[in-house]
Amino acid sequence: MELIIVLPIVAVIILIVVAGLFVGRRRGTGTGDGAVGDTPPAGDTLTRDDVTTREETADGIEPGPPDTDVDPYPGGPDLLIEDEPVIEEVTLTLGQRFRLRLAKASGALGSNLRGIFSAGLDEDAWEELEEALIAADVGVEATLELVEGLRNRVKDEGITDGEAALALLKEVLRLELGIADRSMARREDGPTVWLFTGVNGTGKTTSIGKLAKRHVDAGESVVLAAADTFRAAASEQLGVWGERAGARVVRQDEGADPAAVAFDGWQAASAAGADLLMIDTAGRLQNKKELMAELSKVKRVVTRESEQLDEVLLVIDATTGQNGLSQAQAFTDAVDVTGVVLTKLDGTAKGGIVIAIQRALDIPVKLVGLGEGIDDLAEFDPDAFIDALFAEVAPDADNAS
Repeated sequence: MELIIVLPIVAVIILIVVAGLFVGRRRGTGTGDGAVGDTPPAGDTLTRDDVTTREETADGIEPGPPDTDVDPYPGGPDLLIEDEPVIEEVTLTLGQRFRLRLAKASGALGSNLRGIFSAGLDEDAWEELEEALIAADVGVEATLELVEGLRNRVKDEGITDGEAALALLKEVLRLELGIADRSMARREDGPTVWLFTGVNGTGKTTSIGKLAKRHVDAGESVVLAAADTFRAAASEQLGVWGERAGARVVRQDEGADPAAVAFDGWQAASAAGADLLMIDTAGRLQNKKELMAELSKVKRVVTRESEQLDEVLLVIDATTGQNGLSQAQAFTDAVDVTGVVLTKLDGTAKGGIVIAIQRALDIPVKLVGLGEGIDDLAEFDPDAFIDALFAEVAPDADNAS
């Protein structure tokens, strides 16, 4: 009997508890109209009138009326997050990017040299200087000559301070690099002709594309001749660069006579009254004899038609160091190279290759590659190069724009 009486009471208590939880859930979790945390139904818009101020809800206090004195969204309901700080974009000149990127790659040499001279100018210091310059790809013969000349000047001028000796070394290198003519030859009448040589993988085609973009942007008409008919997809690669740069590309099927492509390029450039013709050539050293004969033929054909080649530019990968010099010698023997395009200079800590090239090949570095962007090709600046080579702290060039 007692059990029959107790069960209804328990049931009533359970119903009261469940109802209380249900009401509390509606108030605290945002399932009721105007509750904190409500999400408007799909297609509805949350207006300012829907936003109400609330007291603390932990004690069960009901929401108060809308606060008409405080705007919950200053500046309008659309400004739901704080404005992000405005970062001013800094555009660097090509010369500034030159210094920044070379300092990042080559500043280690300057730091090393300062450490050598900080200990004084004894015999050990001079030997360490030789080792440092050789390690930086200046080359053995060039290093020995430079150090001997520096020692003689230090002795003649009575220099005993390491910093003064370091400053004198910088002066010697500036003189070493400053004597060459680094201008790019142009002609007044008819298309200027630049022929590009170098082993595959050095960045020949990419350098041509970057130069084409620069000259097209300057208002010039440019024609590119895809005379590298040996390497698969070489002409297609040049075609992509030509499209990006806005230059016309002359090409034939793979395996065609490179001299014939160069001839077609000259004819097209002449007929169009173009300002500049750039000729890409193959660089397969595994067939060195055939390659050099091929290059000589291209040069003869173009020279016969255009009367002269204004530039024969040898493209060298800076990261290959002294190996690049041995490869380059073969090209200088086949064609009269007038200048060097040194690519990937920002990717090597051995910037002394610039000095080695000029001394070993007697050819000036005229252009340098400083990155993968279409604008990352610069005229070589000896002063900027020396400053970057001896930079004490290599700046962060990643953000240079």
